[in-house]
Amino acid sequence: MMTLTEKILARAAGKDVVKPGENIWVNVNILLTHDVCGPGTIGIFQREFGKDAKVFDREGIVIIPDHYIHTRDEKAHRNVDTLRAFVKEQGLPYFYDPGTKSYCGVCHVGLPEHGHVRPGEIIVGTDSHTCTHGALGAFSTGIGNTDAGFVMGTGKILLKVPETIRFVLNGKLPEYITGKDIILRLIGDIGVGGATYCAMEFSGEAIRELSVENRMTICNMAVEAGAKNGIIEPDEKTLAYVRARTDKPFEPLYGDPDAPVRQTLTYDVSTFVPCVACPHTPDRYAPAAEKSDVKLDRAYIGSCTGGKIEDFEMAARILNGRKVSIDTFLVPATGMVAEALRTRKIGDKTWLQIFIDAGCLPVAAPSCAACLGGPVDTFGRTHGNEVVISTTNRNFIGRMGSKTAPIYLASPFTAAASAITGRITDPREFL
Repeated sequence: MMTLTEKILARAAGKDVVKPGENIWVNVNILLTHDVCGPGTIGIFQREFGKDAKVFDREGIVIIPDHYIHTRDEKAHRNVDTLRAFVKEQGLPYFYDPGTKSYCGVCHVGLPEHGHVRPGEIIVGTDSHTCTHGALGAFSTGIGNTDAGFVMGTGKILLKVPETIRFVLNGKLPEYITGKDIILRLIGDIGVGGATYCAMEFSGEAIRELSVENRMTICNMAVEAGAKNGIIEPDEKTLAYVRARTDKPFEPLYGDPDAPVRQTLTYDVSTFVPCVACPHTPDRYAPAAEKSDVKLDRAYIGSCTGGKIEDFEMAARILNGRKVSIDTFLVPATGMVAEALRTRKIGDKTWLQIFIDAGCLPVAAPSCAACLGGPVDTFGRTHGNEVVISTTNRNFIGRMGSKTAPIYLASPFTAAASAITGRITDPREFL
């Protein structure tokens, strides 16, 4: 009897059975890296394997610059130049180059958009939010540059099999509850260290009701509870999403329902309410309605967590026919998301026109932008004491630039509602 995480790891290790705590070598399907960690990974690879060494599999390396792209910072540009040179030397086919038609935007949204995430596979990436891709039934986790350099050369990684914590989410999902509200509630309950080196497995009728993008939001933030990975068993929604984006073969795996786990936590999502995470950690859960006295200076809608197509659809629903009262920054995660803003409509108005009419700031080019602070000219970066409500994943001190800017994490519904009132607002006031 094995969980889904254990079954994927066992197959990748060539074993019939693996147990939590066991150290195993597994074969990697995809190594993801970007402009921040890519140069360091390349440096380690070339140091250990030689300047003329070849990567383990040209099809298995995906490089998506996204963090510090739209900037005048010379060091940021140098990092991208390093990636370009390496891609050319190695003849890598999957490089999404800024400034060209191939550029896609944020790696954790671009990777599944372009068909690189497939159920049952092993994905590692030099970014902690690589756990996003467990939403499609893969084992996906963040690793450091040293491990990534080794993977780049061998296609293998040594992993300890994690214990699984199972979150069973039942009940009818209210229209105002999003994947972000769900994961903030769970992290609030168990704390930022509550799932340290565990697999957070999400199941139940409410999970099955969620879209793939909302599932991605949940798995994206598993690392905020210390998890090794987040994972959701693939279903027909998953398979349809993947098959629409790749013709590469894959074989989904499914866990045994009675497989032993470290803990099972069961919830009725019909009791959930829109919420925020208060500064300065993602586990400082509070219902949005209880924080209505918090005045805001800006709203930020974007990132791998809150900059997907459905995230902007939520924001457009709230902002349609209304005006924002604070600076509202919009950063689509990818070019596909930006295209959706231009083409998708509510009534006879595109989402983009809704945002313009609402008084939002001009939509930024796709990238991570201020989610990770970035150079001083980064779009949306905080520079002072701005109180921010954000759809991003972390609210650490200095995360969006200024060390004195408090950040409240929220869903796109809640961020958009709060942008209208200028205070933290339960979106049910507008839905």
